[in-house]
Amino acid sequence: MGTPAFAVPTLDALLGSQDVVAVYTRPDAGAGRGRRVMASAAKVRALEVGIPIEQPATLRDPAAIEVLRAFDADVIVVAAYGAILPREVIDMPRLGCVNVHASLLPRWRGAAPIQRAILAGDEFTGVSIMRMEEGLDTGPWCSQASTRIDGKSALGLTAELAALGAHVLETTLPLIAAGKCVWEPQDAGAATYAAKLTAADVALEPGLSAETAWRRVRASGPSAPCRAVVDGRRITVLTARPAPATILAASVSTDGELVLGLTDGALLIETLIPEGRSTMPGADWLRGARLAPDSHWSAS
Repeated sequence: MGTPAFAVPTLDALLGSQDVVAVYTRPDAGAGRGRRVMASAAKVRALEVGIPIEQPATLRDPAAIEVLRAFDADVIVVAAYGAILPREVIDMPRLGCVNVHASLLPRWRGAAPIQRAILAGDEFTGVSIMRMEEGLDTGPWCSQASTRIDGKSALGLTAELAALGAHVLETTLPLIAAGKCVWEPQDAGAATYAAKLTAADVALEPGLSAETAWRRVRASGPSAPCRAVVDGRRITVLTARPAPATILAASVSTDGELVLGLTDGALLIETLIPEGRSTMPGADWLRGARLAPDSHWSAS
């Protein structure tokens, strides 16, 4: 059971070592500016390899439950499916429901663990192989692997953790099947929650530190874009890096590179999307914008 690109490496790992009887993914949904209906990445991969696909609107529907039961699966592997499983589903397979979760549980339970780890300035993140319960990512885990966040973006870190999670699952699943996996209960007192990201969580504003602004850029994505207004013109910032420039907060450097002043430094905008246009380098946008030397920027 999986939906976005994060789920595909896990599916591929299972295809190479197990008998995958079905792929469950969320119903096709609109995406992009035109809201064109798109198949999920997991569905596309399942179509490529000819695996039966199920896309129930809910797994609480008795008819959907019976279809799932008929597959007679030994284990259900979940990787970013996008829906909470009811108790009837959790209890169905002989070996339970096993989740590939993109955090070092109990830190960052919930919908956006990768983005929240970046925003919080965590040094490490990783993946956990956990046994699912009815609670939100509350079940015990039996295997974890970590990686440094450094200056990685949510997009890059998602791809890295997807591959790492697939590898850890592949080595852990035989232990689960053999009853040799030790399940570690989570410390509920140490749990943090990764709420779904919003545009407000990653918006740029002059009152931020350079480090915080950089984290917001790196955590942003299509569903929660990082925006600012430069000289009255709205932009979406795709990539950026802290700059050594010494300019006042809310000021804009117009000397060859687009640099925005913050409380303790500045942020050099590498790539952006001007409103109503396509992606371009920040320096190219600056040349076309012809900003006055005293230009300022603000939150969108």
